[in-house]
Amino acid sequence: MYLKRYTIASLIWMAIVGWFVYAYVTPETFAVNLFGTQMPALSIALLVVIPVFILYIASTAHMWFHSLVRTFQDRKYQKDYDKIIDAIVDAYVGKANRHYEFRTPRYKLLGMLLENTAIAPLKDIAGITKNEKIDTILEVINKIKAGEVVDLKPYGLKAENELVIANKRNKYKNGGLTAEAILSNSTKYADVLCKEVYVDFVQTAPLEGIEKYKEYMSEEALNIIFARINADENRIEIPNEQLIALMNMLKLDKKNLINISRTLSKSGMIPEQRMKLFETLIESNEDAMDAYLYTLFDLEMLAPADEILDIASADEYLNFRAYRALKECGKNFHIDMFI
Repeated sequence: MYLKRYTIASLIWMAIVGWFVYAYVTPETFAVNLFGTQMPALSIALLVVIPVFILYIASTAHMWFHSLVRTFQDRKYQKDYDKIIDAIVDAYVGKANRHYEFRTPRYKLLGMLLENTAIAPLKDIAGITKNEKIDTILEVINKIKAGEVVDLKPYGLKAENELVIANKRNKYKNGGLTAEAILSNSTKYADVLCKEVYVDFVQTAPLEGIEKYKEYMSEEALNIIFARINADENRIEIPNEQLIALMNMLKLDKKNLINISRTLSKSGMIPEQRMKLFETLIESNEDAMDAYLYTLFDLEMLAPADEILDIASADEYLNFRAYRALKECGKNFHIDMFI
């Protein structure tokens, strides 16, 4: 646009200069001898305009060159701008191993920061950024937060991505997926989601199904399984050997094992099976001794509990010793008060 204006102005200026020289200086002609060659006679006014025209050509070439350089620079900035938008989108979705090559220094800094930053919208700004890509991903995030199921395939996210997990969770809760479908195709889903649905799965699943997917065992799922033993609904019968195998899927501490014994007490497990369970467990897990003592005292099996305490060191199991001492004095307290 500016080059066009400059050209028009230059032509007008050359016409004015030529007209002024021809009209007010001299209308004569002049023949130039160039390297011994007699050139045709030209008007002096035209000869005056020729250097102006050469200056115009040179200045136009100069401006065109810098305009071309500027165009390439603008293209670099535009490409980097497009990349930074993609980087923002990838940061919003939490894409792993994201990396972009930027050609301009300012965008290189922004790109490096975005590659190592997790960002999330503080409020709903979808539709007001005036950028289609950003508005689209913000709408996607809002829909997932609202419990809807969206298509995340265009973003190339892995199964462990938080948005993917939330989206699959929404699909599961909305009835689009079953627990069995997720657990049987676990490679397509994150472990955290498999463990979540396994908790729901064990509430009604048969023992065969529970053992089939036991790799997703959690303390919550284990307690649900124990609560089903001898329950009125969804009752399940599990031999101690299989119970121990399920328990060994987790790293259970003393507190966890005591909670399991408490759950088994509420579920109505046969006392003999309950005692035998922990008696067997202490053979491979010393931490189970506290749960075994808790079970014995809870079942009022004082004699075997006394035998264990009598052979143990005096500084061991002080809480159980205190309970036994009060029991011997005729004081009745619930064993849970000493745990």
